[in-house]
Amino acid sequence: MLMQFLSSIPWWCYPLVGLVVLAIRDVSQKKHTVQHNFPVVGHLRYLIETVGPEFRQYIVANNREELPFNRRQRAWVYASSKKENNFQGFGTDQDINSAGYVFIKPAMLPRRLEKNHPYRDNPYVVPSAKTIGLAHNRQKPYHPRSVVNISGMSFGSLSGAAVESMNKGAAKFGCYQNTGEGSFTPYHNHGGDVVINIGTAYFGIRDDDGNFVMEKLVALTSQNPCIKMIELKLSQGAKPGKGGVLPAAKITREIAEIRHLPMGKDVISPASHSAFTNLPEMIDFIESMAHSTGLPVGIKSAVGKLDMWETLCELMVKTGKGPDFITIDGGEGGTGAAPPSFADHVSLPWVYGFSSVYKIFQKHGLTDKITFIGSGKLGLPDTAVMAFAMGADIVNVGREAMLSIGCIQAQVCHTNRCPTGVASQNKWLQSGIDPALKSERCYNYLKTLAKEIVEITIACGYEHPSEFTMDDVDVAMGDNNRTQSLRLTYGYQKDQVPYAGIENLLTAKYLGGDQANRVAAHKI
Repeated sequence: MLMQFLSSIPWWCYPLVGLVVLAIRDVSQKKHTVQHNFPVVGHLRYLIETVGPEFRQYIVANNREELPFNRRQRAWVYASSKKENNFQGFGTDQDINSAGYVFIKPAMLPRRLEKNHPYRDNPYVVPSAKTIGLAHNRQKPYHPRSVVNISGMSFGSLSGAAVESMNKGAAKFGCYQNTGEGSFTPYHNHGGDVVINIGTAYFGIRDDDGNFVMEKLVALTSQNPCIKMIELKLSQGAKPGKGGVLPAAKITREIAEIRHLPMGKDVISPASHSAFTNLPEMIDFIESMAHSTGLPVGIKSAVGKLDMWETLCELMVKTGKGPDFITIDGGEGGTGAAPPSFADHVSLPWVYGFSSVYKIFQKHGLTDKITFIGSGKLGLPDTAVMAFAMGADIVNVGREAMLSIGCIQAQVCHTNRCPTGVASQNKWLQSGIDPALKSERCYNYLKTLAKEIVEITIACGYEHPSEFTMDDVDVAMGDNNRTQSLRLTYGYQKDQVPYAGIENLLTAKYLGGDQANRVAAHKI
């Protein structure tokens, strides 16, 4: 009877019947007030809320409004990664009088490059001015082949295809890739140098109870010579003092085996390390890892209170021991899942955090013992130059590298629903990433970033970014209707890094024969 009745209804009535059923359902439910009070049409509210970010991103917001990266910034990364036109016409569209706006001051006469200068053939090959680990006599000091490198982003937070694409891009460009706290994986083993990040959960080098196991670290580094340094993560910009978060939905059997984890549970790393409880013990832990592996060891931290940084410097002066490098992460946040209160309010932005820590190390005469690495939206030429002027020796790029391989800033990294597969473990979503293509785009982005840093450096009369001083960059003071230098704004002048010329940095004396050959093989 029911089927006969339904078959007697004209087809165009079916939508009306559906709407009636939906209206009855809406009125009878109590979970959603808007749908109960406004049946059927109330669903539009949730639909608009769902697609609102996409509408604002592409239709409503102007080129400079969006955060974390506005449309103009993303467009530059996309065009650079695809080797398309990344120029702009008709002048700047930025509000150059806004507070904090950065002005880089060119020289009256740019630096002249001689006919046989290395930049003529390789204007993007810029090794670090410092060799990491020499100051503390590590067995295997490391000289980064580039001042631009890839920041810590874990397999788990990112897909395997994304990690592989970045590693292959790093291998071609000649920089290192930081693993993030998710440990070293097969996706990190495609030719690029690697910095292994050790977080509070000791993923991949832990026992069943989550305790650090030195023997596993030694085995991992000895079996994988691509691992060049160890980074001990104290905190990160997205959620300092909280520990990493990996939702259960993103944990696959492969991730569980690599990290030594159970399946089906959210993974929330401890807020603090179990291998040490204070700064003297942390220094001993650093020295133990450096002695056992032979590798340089550094620390990564967001910045807030400064008293422990003072104590760390005092201990380093007293003992002659301590980290070989320090990565300062900005409180601007990153790819990881984090509570909004942490991502928005806990820890200082990069410029304030870095300048505060650098001044402490400068006061104790330790800047020559440390390689300073900056991390926090420094993957654009102007922000990178500002970082070098403030004392950074290296910049790490994270989200910008994600953009180069296809990220569209959907800001759903924590949901496993990343539409491009960059930050998802969903096999279907990942299938859109071709590592052969995306690694080339990552390489193009890294190369273009380094090339433009070099071009700005030459325009300012220098040869290497390490030569920038804080008087080379001014900051707009907003309502005061004036600008002043970084030196006056942050109250210090960075210590000049000893620099013997780009030719010397590219020789086997500094890089080692294999690295020098690999650098020489790069042609634009």
